[in-house]
Amino acid sequence: MKRSSLAVWALSGAVLLGHLSAVAQDASAQAAVPQSSQSSTSQNSMSQDIDLLRKDIRSQKKQLIAANMPLTDTEAQKFWPVYDQYTGELVKINNDKYALIQEYAQNYGNMTDAQADNWSGRLLKVDADVTALRQTYWTNFRKVLPAKKAALYEQIERRAQMLIEIQLASQIPLVQP
Repeated sequence: MKRSSLAVWALSGAVLLGHLSAVAQDASAQAAVPQSSQSSTSQNSMSQDIDLLRKDIRSQKKQLIAANMPLTDTEAQKFWPVYDQYTGELVKINNDKYALIQEYAQNYGNMTDAQADNWSGRLLKVDADVTALRQTYWTNFRKVLPAKKAALYEQIERRAQMLIEIQLASQIPLVQP
């Protein structure tokens, strides 16, 4: 991948993850404060910020793919609608992931064993859903692209997703036994 595009894209990801980290720190600091005292306005504002940053990352990811995929006009006309459909379905799955992260942040300081078990199972399901979606869409991408270009797209997509995952993982504190 082109380094300059990747660097800009990774920077936006870091900003998003910084917001998520702030959610975790804020929730941990407020764990002892009664729920009625916490400001829902602050939570709504944080959610809106995260939503905007996620949209920006999706836009930058699309630009990154475009910059690294040598598509003919005909291929592009077929590829981008499939990509947009895939992204729409991925967003739905990622909505669940980000909701889980926010839930984790809110319960981090006082998570019970039952909550940890439930949360982990749901997170594993999100991962399985993403894998299933990628497997389904491999066939769709392969229908509109030659094998090597479809493989190139899959590599770029996988690297981008791995960057997001590693940044998320580095910002989320580990469960305390």
